[in-house]
Amino acid sequence: MASRSSFDDKERVRQAIDIVDLVGSYLQLRREGRGFKALCPWHDDSRPSLQVNPERQSYRCWVCDIGGDIFSFIMQMEKVEFPEALAMLADRAGIQLAPYRPAGGGSSTASPIAGSPDDKRTLYQAATWAEQQFHECLLKSPEAEPARKYLRDRGIDGDSVRRYRLGFSPDRWDWLIQQSLKANISPRVLERIGLLVRKDSGAHYDKFRGRVLFSIRDSQSRPVAVGGRILPGAPADQAKYMNSPETPLFSKSKLLYGMDLAREAIQKSRAAIVMEGYTDCVIARQCGVDNVVAVLGTALGEKHLRMLHGYTVYLVLDGDEAGRKKTNEILSLFVAEEVDLRVVTLPDELDPCDFLLTRGVEAFRGQLKAAVDGLEHAFRIATGGLDIQKQPHEASQALDGLLQTIAKAPRLREGTTQAMRVREWTMLLQLAKKFGRGDDEEFIRKRVTELRGRSRPISKATTGAPATSLEPLNAWDQELLEILLLKPDAIRTMIEVIRPEYLSSEACRRIFATCCSLAESGTTPSFDRLLLEFDDLQYKNLLVELDERGQTKGAHDLAVRLHELLEGFRRRDNERHLRAQTRVLQGRTLGAAEELAALQDLIDQERRRQGISAPTDG
Repeated sequence: MASRSSFDDKERVRQAIDIVDLVGSYLQLRREGRGFKALCPWHDDSRPSLQVNPERQSYRCWVCDIGGDIFSFIMQMEKVEFPEALAMLADRAGIQLAPYRPAGGGSSTASPIAGSPDDKRTLYQAATWAEQQFHECLLKSPEAEPARKYLRDRGIDGDSVRRYRLGFSPDRWDWLIQQSLKANISPRVLERIGLLVRKDSGAHYDKFRGRVLFSIRDSQSRPVAVGGRILPGAPADQAKYMNSPETPLFSKSKLLYGMDLAREAIQKSRAAIVMEGYTDCVIARQCGVDNVVAVLGTALGEKHLRMLHGYTVYLVLDGDEAGRKKTNEILSLFVAEEVDLRVVTLPDELDPCDFLLTRGVEAFRGQLKAAVDGLEHAFRIATGGLDIQKQPHEASQALDGLLQTIAKAPRLREGTTQAMRVREWTMLLQLAKKFGRGDDEEFIRKRVTELRGRSRPISKATTGAPATSLEPLNAWDQELLEILLLKPDAIRTMIEVIRPEYLSSEACRRIFATCCSLAESGTTPSFDRLLLEFDDLQYKNLLVELDERGQTKGAHDLAVRLHELLEGFRRRDNERHLRAQTRVLQGRTLGAAEELAALQDLIDQERRRQGISAPTDG
């Protein structure tokens, strides 16, 4: 059992944090009945299969076989052990913790040393500290005047600077290092979050020196990375834009710039506008377009669209040649994702920032209204300047190029839903008509099948499930725990009949023994209490699974089920005793009187088992 102090801390954190709020800060939730659903982050989910139960304060994905409570969720999402998850949730709730002592139910590794590069809380704290240093530098330092001038020239006002926490890193090799020495922050920690670079000699230098910095935040508005823009007049051999590398806090394929600020507007409008540059995003928001985000130095990808599942997604491309040519990736996304993806290509080679500043927000909204879907965009690019009727060879090449893109769409090679297959077939019919081959639909279908056959298969997505799993419960153990979770006070009746060593699986023995200990101390082993008693992911997952199964069965025949369970354990206990006595008799190690008593005991047990009354005198 957990120590008193560690249990009290866990209970305070559990009471302070609602699982719906917690999961909703990471994933897009939608209400379904009395609960909520979201796309599961641990498998390639196109139909929301992660269920959140606000009444039981639990979550579960039956596809992944992953479930638990608020602590399990943080452990899975942040890839940390229980002590770190507890500390991160306590920080979120503003709760001061006592020293952590592991609870029962499996081993739990020690928390990384606070202040080390392996401690995620330290990394988040360092990223927050660095964002503040860069932001204060931009606002106040004389060295940042060229950066302030650049932002003014780009049309970015002071409110936007503060809203997006823009910053500046002076053009010095050790500015951030010097600041970190004053704050007692290790260079190794700043290196781990991508702000310092280590030389072969072991010394460090500032990675983003001389750049305007765009703070990148996660869904909880925590700083996790930066994007740096070099100032005009810098040496030509320097990259114009530089982003943080992949770190324990940051993955560019899983985040969108400004998503924490745009989430509410996206939910309200049911639409998200995705741009390619940080400045584009900042200016759009400044002009009153609130549901806007930007990709992080990469193309819009499958994981990004999963974040925006259920919304209309407007992908705004620059009006230059590079923007117009981003056809294949757009069409591939449009095919593979069940999302309303529309493409906006701005005129006159303008990027969104310049378009908004020169032509205004109403003209921009007009461009959104004129947006086309991914298929139409790809068709227009593939056939631009082409006379389909008079140039059949070129038209055939263009069609084949589009079919190749459709064939490569990731999720249509395995695990494809019927709705996606229908969508793909509808798309192929549209292409056949656009290319004047409406009477040759069978050829187009066969061509896609042929192209898909040449493609290498992709491996199935791995889940976030722990590498090891508990041994399966047999029917007796499962029934016992389901009844206990539905009727915790039944433990007092069970203790009279069942001992932990009677149970088949180690997991059931641990859980039942914990229930017995709680009952002996005067505490009812409720579902909530048991989740706090076990820190191990597998035990939390098992408890939620059993609770969900028990809740589904209901409690209308619980008394009958309990009676049958106890009778079953009594019979099994009698049978064990009978077998033991038989072995003793067969071994003939008893004296005559003892043997006669043992034999009489066997006869009495068999009579009780068959319901036969003992004979009476007279």
